[in-house]
Amino acid sequence: MSAPAIPNLNSLRRGGQRGRGRSRADHAAHVGAGHGSSRNQLHHDEIVQSTDNDAATSRQSAVDAGYLEDPFSALLHTGGPVTRRLPLMNRGRFLAVNMARVLNLPAAGTYVRTTCIDRIVDTFLSSAGEGRKQIISLGAGSDTRYFRLRQKRRKPDVIYHELDFEANTRRKISQLRSPSFEAAAKQFAEVDLRGADVQVSHDAAGLMSSDYVVHPQDLRHLPQKEDLLTGMDMTLPTLIISECCLVYLPPDGADAVLHYFSKLFPKTTPLAIAIYEPIRPHDSFGKTMVSNLMGRGIQLQTLEKYAGLEEQRTRLRTHGFGDDEASSRGGAEAADIDFVWQRWIAPEEKERVEGLEWMDEVEEFVLLAKHYCICWGWKGFGDDSPWNDLPGSRS
Repeated sequence: MSAPAIPNLNSLRRGGQRGRGRSRADHAAHVGAGHGSSRNQLHHDEIVQSTDNDAATSRQSAVDAGYLEDPFSALLHTGGPVTRRLPLMNRGRFLAVNMARVLNLPAAGTYVRTTCIDRIVDTFLSSAGEGRKQIISLGAGSDTRYFRLRQKRRKPDVIYHELDFEANTRRKISQLRSPSFEAAAKQFAEVDLRGADVQVSHDAAGLMSSDYVVHPQDLRHLPQKEDLLTGMDMTLPTLIISECCLVYLPPDGADAVLHYFSKLFPKTTPLAIAIYEPIRPHDSFGKTMVSNLMGRGIQLQTLEKYAGLEEQRTRLRTHGFGDDEASSRGGAEAADIDFVWQRWIAPEEKERVEGLEWMDEVEEFVLLAKHYCICWGWKGFGDDSPWNDLPGSRS
């Protein structure tokens, strides 16, 4: 999208145009009949929003330990000094909710989670071919993937959308516009956040440029099809990412989000999705995990409905991801994170990671890794071979 074609950024203001969604106050009035119910909902929203601080601390810990290269992470981290994390958690980073804290471990790590989603992003870019593409990140928070992607791919051929609560987008935009982050974006990614094509909404909660858009958008109130999110292009090959995001919604709400995006794009548009979230709540570890999170006020609302890998695959097939009977193209796959570590990570990379820190807790790593999964689906791509190269787990 050329700069003159960029829509008015007033449409990124809270509530936006008609159908853009309710304000937080409107939503509070809607969800409960009394003030107590409204306060409870607002408190729940604040807990979910706060998990981004835990995720940012986790990411920075993994960067500091050498697991990841990310020159942008520290500039978006606002949680104070980062304490060195256990190797178990640095290697895995299995929750954006700082699972380590509720399991009496120092913090959640980053490596496998980041690596597997990056691999799916690379697969999408490869299968989509030449020309413009689009990525939509749900509940993006302080994630740095857009800037890391631009660091790796200097040509701006991807328009990257981030959706999150208004409180999170306003905080992120403030950090993005700081002199230190602007300098890093220019130096490492050749991104000019003060360029002529960059607009910030009047309430400083939304940002838009020709290839990067930050939307203050509550996923419970997505706009009607005739009032699309600003800058979204229904004709571009698109990847949707949910990193521990949909799991916080009620099952019907999470399904509504998937239904919304699967129906928003015409059948002629290549569409893919990646979902990272916990699984297997019914064994002893899973029960402890759920109980400890509940103690922090965090409820993983879709976990019962999508408790295993097959349920996750079925979920994607229900929303149109899977084999197209006419063309035998498309698919839906899933793997737990232990499988990803074993099968997706190259031997030389494993050797590098294992050499960073001595890890005594190998059995604990495997146990934790089996309770998180990545599931992915795709349809409409002319070349399925990159997707077929991603192995899934049958168990």
